[in-house]
Amino acid sequence: METIRFEDLELDAKIMRAITDMGFEAASPIQGQAIPLELQGLDIIGQAQTGTGKTAAFGIPLLQKIDPKNKKPQAIILCPTRELAIQVSEEIRRLAKYMHGVKVLPIYGGQEIGRQIRSLKDGVQVIIGTPGRVMDHMRRKTVKMDQIHTVVLDEADEMLNMGFLEDMETILSALPEERQTLMFSATMPQAIQRIATNFQKDPQIVRVVKKELTVPKVTQYYYEVKPKNKLEVMCRLLDLYDPKLSVVFCNTKKQVDELVQGLQGRGYFAEGLHGDLKQEQRDRVMRAFRTGRTDILVATDVAARGIDVDDVEAVFNYDVPQDDEYYVHRIGRTGRAGREGKAFNLVVGKEVYKLREIQRYCKTRIIPQAIPSLDDVTSIKADKILDQVGEVLQDSDLSKVIDIVEKRVLEEDYTTLDLAAALLKMMMGEEGEELLEENRPLRELEDLEDESRRSRGGRNGRGSRGRNEDVARLFINIGKNQGIRPGDILGAIAGESGMPGRMVGSIDMFDNYTFVEVPREHADVVLQAMRGAKIKGKNVHMEKANRK
Repeated sequence: METIRFEDLELDAKIMRAITDMGFEAASPIQGQAIPLELQGLDIIGQAQTGTGKTAAFGIPLLQKIDPKNKKPQAIILCPTRELAIQVSEEIRRLAKYMHGVKVLPIYGGQEIGRQIRSLKDGVQVIIGTPGRVMDHMRRKTVKMDQIHTVVLDEADEMLNMGFLEDMETILSALPEERQTLMFSATMPQAIQRIATNFQKDPQIVRVVKKELTVPKVTQYYYEVKPKNKLEVMCRLLDLYDPKLSVVFCNTKKQVDELVQGLQGRGYFAEGLHGDLKQEQRDRVMRAFRTGRTDILVATDVAARGIDVDDVEAVFNYDVPQDDEYYVHRIGRTGRAGREGKAFNLVVGKEVYKLREIQRYCKTRIIPQAIPSLDDVTSIKADKILDQVGEVLQDSDLSKVIDIVEKRVLEEDYTTLDLAAALLKMMMGEEGEELLEENRPLRELEDLEDESRRSRGGRNGRGSRGRNEDVARLFINIGKNQGIRPGDILGAIAGESGMPGRMVGSIDMFDNYTFVEVPREHADVVLQAMRGAKIKGKNVHMEKANRK
């Protein structure tokens, strides 16, 4: 997949400035193929699904031709729904950010038409509308078509499915003969080909069809988070899993810089990699990453191409990628040379639907997980230190050290247990105080703890907050001694049964077994789904717990 950079496309300086502000450095496949043809004034048929960057693929060339001094409509984009019309208009506005005098207006049913008429009278160069409302304005003669030089049919097949064929043909027939017609469609039914024959001039066909994507054997998780909490959740995951080397992916250069600054401010050894870096800087960052002086590499998709480091233990998608193929490239950075790898996705709002689309196309499984609480992180860090202590106890002669400890205990008013607890807190560093650092605002942590509890269905990972008669208590034959954590059990139940993780109640973990609460009406479904299931590679048996 050849990469085309926007700066190589000879774009207007004002549009290029807006693209730079948005943080994008390389064109997506549909943009790379379509934009050069459109800049030549050719008609095109673009076959591409939603989420491939097609709005910019037609929006950039369209804006290149707009005359800001002419206040009449010069381009019209037809969309099947009001939601898409609003979404497209927002992106066109971002691209036209520095084109002073250029007005963009969405027109659709459900909004007061009088307000749209007033906006049209004030002067609008780019109209984005649904066919029905555009036809309404044509009948009222409130939209003038005589100076339209570009028309776009976005998601043309969807407009056909919604019965807009006649409206589309009426609108196209009303446009000037000398114009550029761009049509984008995920599929190519006969009716689309007929429109192309009747209303386009020798259209060039651009196809970006999803190929079969093979996902490497990497355990994949996702966490639903609020935007303001992404950095905090990221830090908790780094503390919880403590990967030796990890690669973090962002969609924009701006986000890379902001995240690196945030991680460094919290004491992590992080460096950024994106297209604005000179080769000398890139080489320095990669040397530091390969030698372990930097253990977190934050990068854009384009900058990360060619990274070949076998010891990467984890990949973090700080931003969900817009292209399924990018997702596969990203998580392929870990789990190399037969090693185990993990991929973590931070999902905000509607991005969860994009992630489900990625799962479907890639035929992979991304397991929902509860946001780790401060207690989880603190507990895991303590467990790791105590595991190291156990190794020292087994392999070392501690007689001289024991003499020193006994002498101090006899001299002071505390026990060996007090001494051990104090030493453990020292080993955990600043995070011994429940990870409450000065540069983490208390309000933010409280909000995140609330979010964490909600994602666990009110569970604290240790014990129940009270019994509910509408809840079923289930027994699982594994516990702490098998290296299992509450999040592993939550992920398995949600992943196998399809029940949202927030519906899982208290998870009470003991050394060799665990109790978990689920809504009574879902208990049988969960039990059936968990038959033959594994948690972290271990066979599990689940049954209803006996109540006294």
